Amino acid sequence: MGALRQPRLLEGEALKRAFVERAQALGFDTIRVARPDSIPLAPERLQAWLAEGHHGAMDWMAETAERRSDPRTLWPEVRSIILLGLNYGPAEDPLAALALKDRGTISVYARNRDYHDVIKGKLKEAAGLLAAKGGADVKVFVDTAPVMEKPLAQAAGLGWQGKHTVIVSRDFGNWLFLGAIFTTAELPADAPERDHCGSCRRCLDICPTNAFPEPYRLDARRCVSYLTIEHKEHIPEDLRAGIGNRIFGCDDCLAVCPWNKFAQTAREARLAQRDDLAALPLAELARLDDPAFRTRFAGTPIKRTGRDRFVRNVLIAIGNSGERDLAAEAVRLLDDPSPLVRAMAVWALSRLAPDDVARHAAGRREREADEDVRAEWERALAPGEISA
Repeated sequence: MGALRQPRLLEGEALKRAFVERAQALGFDTIRVARPDSIPLAPERLQAWLAEGHHGAMDWMAETAERRSDPRTLWPEVRSIILLGLNYGPAEDPLAALALKDRGTISVYARNRDYHDVIKGKLKEAAGLLAAKGGADVKVFVDTAPVMEKPLAQAAGLGWQGKHTVIVSRDFGNWLFLGAIFTTAELPADAPERDHCGSCRRCLDICPTNAFPEPYRLDARRCVSYLTIEHKEHIPEDLRAGIGNRIFGCDDCLAVCPWNKFAQTAREARLAQRDDLAALPLAELARLDDPAFRTRFAGTPIKRTGRDRFVRNVLIAIGNSGERDLAAEAVRLLDDPSPLVRAMAVWALSRLAPDDVARHAAGRREREADEDVRAEWERALAPGEISA
């Protein structure tokens, strides 16, 4: 018997067609290819953004700037970059819950299983075809690696970066999770997408904290998503009112985009939003201890913030609610072990029941060891402090 003949490896267009077919079968809604040298302006733009401090406390953005700005620095052997989009379009208007002041709103992307877990497994499975049928090496990335997915997605034709800096698709609006596959395979590149924003500035004008100093430029330090998710310290006082009842992320600039009229709702149950995470009672959330928090949000992106930061956000929403009945939740948390929570409990109390602040400050202000919490008490008691 002769030796078994090895199957012929696919190349170029044939390999790309086979990959696209496989990726679609795995649930990806849009697949495009870019060349590694397709974002020549990215390094300069990234450095300008970092120089202005718009990355806030996200130090890893500066630390990985060199690798982030040029895919070939991250992996010199890369020949093609595949950008894949997974639709998570909501079935209902995500801004409707903002009117429910005794409820907390959570960004659409976080209302289900962590998208990193959903996408990474799919990417690895799809990338396996490139290795098996093309003999190519691959690396997969989902958000956490130093990869500039959005400029690459525009270069690949998947969409364009809107004035709010998020990818906008003509087919899926603003609701795409992005993943990237770097490969040594030479795949035909797709044409880049051009900007279709025109004179529209709805995304800029709706921002509740004025986080856009100019179109196509985001100051993360003022962004509600950054403040409620990434920011680990006390949230600046002048930005708290603008946060409203947004307790994890913000969908305002995404939801008002006119291109959403072409968006489809998510096809798969695991990407569809959980109803129990759409609008949550603030009083219930304020009572979560660490074990209850972990259980309540297991498997979701919310869990990554930790209980203390999350309850900090809940107390800001309570302070913005105008519901005096919720002042009792703030009072209960004045003695919480976390200074993040205690500080915002003081602030929420001062907003809802300013006439009760002096009574509750008695003893607590003198015992308080945290400088920031003491400062909250001082501001809450000023300018007409009542002696305790």
